[in-house]
Amino acid sequence: MLCRKNSSCEETGSVPVYLNVYDLTPINGYAYWFGLGVYHSGVQVHGVEYAFGAHEYPTTGIFEAEPKQCDGFTFRKSILIGKTELGPADVRGVMEDLAEEYKGNAYNLITKNCNHFCNDACIRLTGNPIPSWVNRLARIGNSAFSINDKMGSFFIQFCCYKSPKKPINQLPF
Repeated sequence: MLCRKNSSCEETGSVPVYLNVYDLTPINGYAYWFGLGVYHSGVQVHGVEYAFGAHEYPTTGIFEAEPKQCDGFTFRKSILIGKTELGPADVRGVMEDLAEEYKGNAYNLITKNCNHFCNDACIRLTGNPIPSWVNRLARIGNSAFSINDKMGSFFIQFCCYKSPKKPINQLPF
């Protein structure tokens, strides 16, 4: 049965899941065309953007933001990853499950950053991964270098440091 725009039948089915990508540095304007760059990303679904950032506490680093408005970053583009059949409460449940794995004090620029979170979230929501170029620099760094904790702590300030406002487990649903 088809639903008319003004009919009382409720729309069922899927909703889009977007990856919102942000530039961390003006150099990305050039690096982007070479398939490189340093990016922050968030997953947008049901009008909410979910992202992951670092802080010094053993609580979740996942936070909610207005779509395409992540403080401290320059919005670059929105990419449709796929669709999900999950409603807002179920999406929230997925984020709460991921919150156990993505603690703010476990953030690592190379091995557990915002793009890793978005990839995991998109796979759980849609079955599809994020585009490989979004986290390419971290993969190159992981395979080319052995970065110790002191170096990782130094570089953390350039990407996703200090999760904004309230983590997901402190926000009302």
